[in-house]
Amino acid sequence: MTPDHEVLVIGAGFAGIGAGIRLRRAGIEDFAVIDQQDGAGGSWHTNRYPGIAVDITSFSYSYAFEPFPSWSRIFPPGAELKAYAEHCIDKYGLRPHLRFNAKVVRAEYSEPHHLWRISLADGTAMTARFVICATGWLTEPKRPAIEGLDSFKGDVLHTAHWDPSLKLAGRSVGLIGTGASAVQVIPEIAPRVESLHVYQRTPVWVFPKPDFAVPEPVRRLFGAAPWTQRAIRLVTDTATEVGFVIAMIHHRRFPFLVKAGEAASRLYLRRQVRGDRELMGKLTPAYRLGCKRPSFGKGYWRAFTRDNVRLVTEPIERITATGIRTADGDEQRFDVLLLATGFQTLENLPPFPVHGAGGRELKEFWRTERFQAYEGTSVKGFPNLWFIVGPYSFTGGSWFGMIDYQVTHALRVIGEARRRRATQAVVRPEEHDRSFRETLRRMPHTVFSHGSCRVSNSYYFDERGDAPAVRPASTYEAARRARRFDLDDYAYECAYDDVHEEAYEGAHAKAREDERPLRRPA
Repeated sequence: MTPDHEVLVIGAGFAGIGAGIRLRRAGIEDFAVIDQQDGAGGSWHTNRYPGIAVDITSFSYSYAFEPFPSWSRIFPPGAELKAYAEHCIDKYGLRPHLRFNAKVVRAEYSEPHHLWRISLADGTAMTARFVICATGWLTEPKRPAIEGLDSFKGDVLHTAHWDPSLKLAGRSVGLIGTGASAVQVIPEIAPRVESLHVYQRTPVWVFPKPDFAVPEPVRRLFGAAPWTQRAIRLVTDTATEVGFVIAMIHHRRFPFLVKAGEAASRLYLRRQVRGDRELMGKLTPAYRLGCKRPSFGKGYWRAFTRDNVRLVTEPIERITATGIRTADGDEQRFDVLLLATGFQTLENLPPFPVHGAGGRELKEFWRTERFQAYEGTSVKGFPNLWFIVGPYSFTGGSWFGMIDYQVTHALRVIGEARRRRATQAVVRPEEHDRSFRETLRRMPHTVFSHGSCRVSNSYYFDERGDAPAVRPASTYEAARRARRFDLDDYAYECAYDDVHEEAYEGAHAKAREDERPLRRPA
């Protein structure tokens, strides 16, 4: 049985775009990139709330092979990230490979034919030999499980579903959540609303955001001499790795790095709220820096010193038809409720059922066996499938660093399968288990083992107390592993017939001639 495509990439955010670019560079043209949205860019296509911007410098938040000289700011707004995605799609010829409004509802592996059947919400299906799952984390908004939410008679809006026609000027607003999106949206809307009550469950570590416009002469320099922009990227990447990744994964060895970061954040807080000790106490986290995603803010803490803004730390008892009542009996009336409550993360990995060899469902496997993956990207019993965002894949540095090394891993195995004329590649169980044991061995050295993380309410952790959202390795180490892991950690098999033979003699005849002769594995 010949599949519709040799490779199917699910997701057209930066992970899926990066996979598509690398597939073309590898000489693989029989692929498709599908997405449930009506356009490319992932989070930068769907999220449009006021103040949305990247919280890592543009020099690092981009493909290393495609520096973009036209960023307007050090931390560019979301619209520029969307434009960068479109630029990459057009420059690298991905447009013919894209298919939108294609929501996956089920993925099932056919063992006799060594291919994946992908069922879509419109009732159609696609088949592919290999699948790269690039669905990301931030795709399914999380509504808070608060009694009475559906009874509120005013406007209710999640930041991920922002309605630009929503009028906030002169209205009373209740905002639930103080995560990354709240850090960006609160300073933007506070000057416009009549009143703003912010309901905080857990405070977040915040650092000043050294954001400023990139002068036109500098942009021209970047365009004329791309090496200058790459040099700056080396500096920003290194700063991120040392300042956060190394501090996080080697916390036991270098505890002073985390303490120094906390001191810097506290100093910033003091400067923002200027002597209001009660407010400082409410905004200061009780957990170690790194237990939960920190943020870069631009006026976030200062917004709470405005006369029309109030920070509420009492637990919410229920939402009424007209407002919010807290556990102390206080009830506030609002015209608008904003939900800055983030996204389904680990539970959204992936956002559809996946049935592998023997029909086993992936989430059931993770639920019973713990979140785990070989090198953060493939799972035993699930052949021909790789995750760009998998358990223990993100190092905590640049998202693009993770994309690069995860795609490298997948393409090395796909390339080896093509070279061997194999139709199936699956990580060997013993190598998968060895990789997971090594990951678990490292975790006690990280900040995630610190007892204070229990009160952080961090999406890094699952219900078992594991922290599978972050890989206990530097980005550089993860990239080196992706380039050097033993390809024989995978088992390769063939499901040959005359059609396969003809296809491999044609499309797969580009195997590198400097390697050992092609052979049909047993």
